[in-house]
Amino acid sequence: MHQAAVSAPRHDWTVEEVRALFAMPFNDLLFLAASVHRRHFDANKVQLSRLLSIKTGSCPEDCKYCPQSAHYNTGLEKEQLIEVGSVLSAAAKAKEEGATRFCMGAAWRNPNDKDFTKVLRMVEGVKALGMESCATLGMLTNDQAHALADAGLDYYNHNIDTSEEHYKEIITTRTFQDRLETLANVRQAGMKVCCGGIVGMGESEDDRAAMLTTLATMDEHPESVPVNMLIRVPGTPLEGVQDTDPLEFIRTVAVARILMPKSHVRIAAGRQAMSDEMQAMCFFAGCNSIFCGDVLLTAGNAAPNHDQSLFDRLGLQPETL
Repeated sequence: MHQAAVSAPRHDWTVEEVRALFAMPFNDLLFLAASVHRRHFDANKVQLSRLLSIKTGSCPEDCKYCPQSAHYNTGLEKEQLIEVGSVLSAAAKAKEEGATRFCMGAAWRNPNDKDFTKVLRMVEGVKALGMESCATLGMLTNDQAHALADAGLDYYNHNIDTSEEHYKEIITTRTFQDRLETLANVRQAGMKVCCGGIVGMGESEDDRAAMLTTLATMDEHPESVPVNMLIRVPGTPLEGVQDTDPLEFIRTVAVARILMPKSHVRIAAGRQAMSDEMQAMCFFAGCNSIFCGDVLLTAGNAAPNHDQSLFDRLGLQPETL
């Protein structure tokens, strides 16, 4: 199995095989993941993305991890959809600071027609800057997916979050299958998929294995796989869960790299709380993408000057288009 893991990408992984990867001795797992990574990428290049919340709060979904849900009182300041010009100014600044991809996130169950027209203009503007574009807007119809593709959207983010079995413990306002249908619409429209999950929501290691198996058995692997560490936001139902074991998080990154060898694996939410040593091990385990900038959608992120210092100490370079 180990040799098969290092060869060409597979789409027929079983949950048992993925569980066996999680069960490997830590050093062996990281060595295998690093070997896979070096077959397909420059091990010292990291892709930089910038994320902007274009519409904040008042989301009707009840995702238990999310401060933007209208179901929870987290003290978040709500904002309607911001103006196109403000988004494009932020994108231009992100490009100046080294980001090659600009991601726009809106706290919606699904876009409405009026706001969707504005989002299409945002996508066209980001593309005109010469950046890759990404959006996360909730569920999409087939027509909406095609409209985003026609506007030039490169990536659509729609995380599956966790395993299908654990999903109902985290979200009740939409189903796991709803997530997969939006991803199918995105693929059918010809866009690239950004899809991953969250570690630390009270799930078991088997749930993590099942989540990654879902991704790795798609007809096409997601081109971008964010591995998020839960940020325990006061006011959300998950604020009191146990801290995530850093080694278990790194294991998840390593297994994602082995299963999806040609995908960009990103450490996303929670990076502000990670030590430099933990991040360094994630990079060794095959992570080759991060969000840069002081904030993600609403949560804090590692400061850009700290990222640059870490990159300098590790000999890492930003990936260029």
